[in-house]
Amino acid sequence: MSEAEPTLVAPAPLAAHVEATRSGALSLSDAVEAACERLDEVDLLVRAVVPEPGRRERLLRDATDLEGRYPEPEGRPPLYGALLGIKDIIAADGFPTRAGSALPPEVLAMPAATAVRRMRAAGALILGKTVTTEFAAREPGATTNPHQRAHTPGGSSSGSAAGVAAGLFHTSFGTQTVGSVIRPAAFCGVVGLKPSHERIPRDGVLTYSDSVDHVGLFTADAAGMRLAAAAACSDWTAALELEEGAMPRIGVTDGAYLEQADDEARGALEGAVARLEGAGATVVRLQVLDDIKAINDRHNTLVAADFAEAHHERFEAWGQLYRPFSAAHVEEGRAVSAEAVAKGRESRFELRSRLDGLFEEHRLDLLLSVPATGAAPVGLSWTGDASMNLPWTHSGLPAVTLPAGETANGLPLGVQLAAPFGRDEVLLAWAERLEAVVGAS
Repeated sequence: MSEAEPTLVAPAPLAAHVEATRSGALSLSDAVEAACERLDEVDLLVRAVVPEPGRRERLLRDATDLEGRYPEPEGRPPLYGALLGIKDIIAADGFPTRAGSALPPEVLAMPAATAVRRMRAAGALILGKTVTTEFAAREPGATTNPHQRAHTPGGSSSGSAAGVAAGLFHTSFGTQTVGSVIRPAAFCGVVGLKPSHERIPRDGVLTYSDSVDHVGLFTADAAGMRLAAAAACSDWTAALELEEGAMPRIGVTDGAYLEQADDEARGALEGAVARLEGAGATVVRLQVLDDIKAINDRHNTLVAADFAEAHHERFEAWGQLYRPFSAAHVEEGRAVSAEAVAKGRESRFELRSRLDGLFEEHRLDLLLSVPATGAAPVGLSWTGDASMNLPWTHSGLPAVTLPAGETANGLPLGVQLAAPFGRDEVLLAWAERLEAVVGAS
């Protein structure tokens, strides 16, 4: 980093921010001005946020409106004044959806997503849309990794992860069809949640794979994630708390699934295991997912077929504007048989049942694994391998990534925690309790 370059990694914890804005210790106008100054200072380098003419003026108007609706601190909603980034495949009133593509925005227009409306109702202010790979597939955008700009931030939710790491907003929406929340969160050193399938509604979200798409979230820390998830998820039990002093029983993945990861990723996992055991957690080593290659093949075949179906009409009309991978992905999906699609869809529930059964059989609270095959790769033309995320996406189980150290050259590493289907609240309660343990150096 040159001497003139600003500090790019400066995540802003959500909980502390909303405590200040709800109490009145920080005015919304001051918060907006500071956010816009930060954006002007660093986003020419990070390139996480889609450009918007008049952003500062629009945000100040939004802040004034929010202050007018909630003049008294005691009546202010839980995310009052939080700044929100929205992956640019998710519809929000007043913001075009471009999906990282050259298609005219009107072709992708949709009513505002329920997830966005929930966050606004909870008091969040939209800082803007965030950069995504084209159609949330593999053709990357311009976003860089704030930790080292020569490295990818991950995809497809690149801008949403990098923007939280850079402190451009307090929380953001991403989506995950294979590994597009958990992996970029790990690469950027922040917390990412892929909730149970459909726990955050998918209306108003451009479809990649109707079978396995998830809407997820990014925050600087686990306490902030609990706040964000409580606002975005359906039927959230906010009052859930763990027994004081309790530590979990954790299954640690081994076998063919873990063998997909490199030595640094596995080293970070073993370091976290040692710290967890030292803090009183019970660790159970499990040989799991030895059929991972077959699971990977079924999932990837299914999402290709779903992508082709979701883009059929648009591709017929606008195919010449699709970038090479997206166009080839449509053609790949068109060649998938109906039998293979049915097999892939059935596989989701078989794997969910198998993994939920593992929790029950071994009396586990959590499964611990690595969130990526390694640290963020060098270069911006590839967003990294999503293999370590795929089983949890395919099964729909909730997963969260926590920072867990760094490589010898200073890139973030993390761990991934999963819980039984529908146990998102418990997962995040454990994540908050274990965050300092797994992240200790």
